[in-house]
Amino acid sequence: MTTPSQGPDFSRQPSEDRRSRSLLTRKWAYLLADVAVVPLQPAELDEQLGALLNTLCDSLLSEPFADRGAEQVGQRLVTVGYVTEAGLRCTLDTLGKGLLGMGYPADRVVQALSALSAGFVAASRESVFAQQEAMQVSLLKAVRDARWRIQSSENRFGEVTEALSSGIMIINMDYTVARANAAVADILGQTTGELIGAPLRDLVHPDSASELRKDLDQLRNGDIQRVQRPLRLVRQDNTVLVIALTARMLRDAENKPAEFVMVIEDSTELMLLQGELNRQALHDVLTGLPNRQFFTTQLETALRRADAKYGITVLHLDLDAFGLVSNGLGRQAGEQLLVHVSRQLSAVLSGERVMIARFEADEFGILVENSAETPEVTALIGAINRELAEPFFVDNHGVALPVSIGVVHRPARDSDANEVLRAADRSLRRAKSGRRGQWGIHHQGTDLAERENHRLAVSMAGAWEDGEITVRYRPVMTLGAEPVMAGVEAVFDWDGRTHEECVALAEDTGLMLQLGESLLRVSGGQAQWWRQRVGFTLPLFLALTHFQAVDADLVSRIIRACKHTRVAAEQLVFGFPASSLTNSDAADNLDTIADMGAHILLDDFGLGPDDLALADTLPISWVRIAHRLVDSRATFLPGLVDSLAATDARVIVDGVATEEQAEFWHKTGASFVTGSLRGPTQDPSDLVNLL
Repeated sequence: MTTPSQGPDFSRQPSEDRRSRSLLTRKWAYLLADVAVVPLQPAELDEQLGALLNTLCDSLLSEPFADRGAEQVGQRLVTVGYVTEAGLRCTLDTLGKGLLGMGYPADRVVQALSALSAGFVAASRESVFAQQEAMQVSLLKAVRDARWRIQSSENRFGEVTEALSSGIMIINMDYTVARANAAVADILGQTTGELIGAPLRDLVHPDSASELRKDLDQLRNGDIQRVQRPLRLVRQDNTVLVIALTARMLRDAENKPAEFVMVIEDSTELMLLQGELNRQALHDVLTGLPNRQFFTTQLETALRRADAKYGITVLHLDLDAFGLVSNGLGRQAGEQLLVHVSRQLSAVLSGERVMIARFEADEFGILVENSAETPEVTALIGAINRELAEPFFVDNHGVALPVSIGVVHRPARDSDANEVLRAADRSLRRAKSGRRGQWGIHHQGTDLAERENHRLAVSMAGAWEDGEITVRYRPVMTLGAEPVMAGVEAVFDWDGRTHEECVALAEDTGLMLQLGESLLRVSGGQAQWWRQRVGFTLPLFLALTHFQAVDADLVSRIIRACKHTRVAAEQLVFGFPASSLTNSDAADNLDTIADMGAHILLDDFGLGPDDLALADTLPISWVRIAHRLVDSRATFLPGLVDSLAATDARVIVDGVATEEQAEFWHKTGASFVTGSLRGPTQDPSDLVNLL
């Protein structure tokens, strides 16, 4: 053991000492932050305390021992934050135990901690003195500034009140006028001097006096905080004014009533302004038509008062390709077109009890309150289309855009207005799906089915997370008298829904990109398990959707999944939809995946010449005939299959469910099938028996 005369002599390596110091620093920082207010981030606190600990350790190692470094540590500890006695006690306890545990001599540790305490106390005392002196200076400055602000505030108050167009009066507790600005004098037809000291009752019309006195008494008693009301005043020439009054109670330092402040506005201009603001809030600025908010309010009223026999009709219009006009001819041209459309709609429906509104961007809403003379929906839509089909010239360009329309005809009188608008919007989206210039009418059954699909689509992520969606496997079998398994295809199963149904739902929300990667991870792991248990080496098929095929991150997703499951790329077969390969991104993905060693399946192969060209030019190993062709008996099918065989691609027929179908395709030249006849979709455990 090191004696005081000899100085410390540690046997541990420098790296070990640095590690011990680092651990002690973190412990010190953690405990100190729990008992002291330290305005530092954890990393900053560790850095500062680490520097202090290094100074303290260097002092302990010095020969002869000098306590100046320890004193400086105590002084600098005060600057770390609001370190009180509890912080000092925590520091001494933590460092005492830690330094002894690191092997520093006990007598030097005691001396160092004593010096640290002395430095901390001295620095704390100086800090307190400095704070007291600063506080005294601050108080003196605050008093001086307060006096200046009071005077400045009074001056500014006078200047502001005189500059305001609103009338302002200060009323004493005896209900006389203490101060009044020029605006009040102008409103009442008097001078400011004439108003000072005037009783308030002389300025108020007798019909309003009792109500005003009641309001002011409530302000005085604290029952209310503010008075806002129309009020009748009497001008000096005895004419009566209707003004808008706002009054508040000012209280003194003891919270006792001191005086009333009244703000007076000439309500004539105010009412005009409020009316204009209300109109702007409920109308579209560009076209002047009502906006969605106003339309919804009127729809609620129209539903309640609708004729029991004829009801109402709601139309939701969308200008097809309006973006082409704005992008091609400019924003101003687009705005001119919107104004033109609003006028044309008003003209064609002028004979009906109707409201036309502009919704978002290029969308319009029409509410028709039907009568015996109202045309049928088809005639109404025909008239709208004919009117809008006439070219409208913008900068010498004749523009005419067709419209897509969603219709809700005669909704129930107890329907919710927002739900009617949602139904019209859904009908519009269905009409626009893949087409333009179409219209669709709301049907309760179709709408309910669509809403159910939407509900399922948005809940898929949670269903996958909860294990409700599972991965099952579809055998790929050879055709012939004794079928043999040639591979397995991984598919989704969700409470009895087919893989194709699950994929369609996932595509609607964009979730298929994440689910597709998860499908590869799960099935790749299952293939590895089969390989270890039963020597599984058959191809694992994974059919891609269009959005997966064109996904810029597809290759990265596959690499991540293969790395995670350790399945070889050579064992995987990725199915690209034939229709997606006209997209350059999909073709690039196909080439890259093939270069990785994976095999390519040309999926959903149809009868088009482009499909056969793809099979001939791309690195295709497998071709799967589209499910929709399974019952086809076209005479050219044998030649088509022969052409595919010439490309060295193996042909699979999808959806074979009967022996008759299997026999036909076997004679045609196909070699493999998927479908319920040869191998229904199975759980992984059931598939082991086939393997």
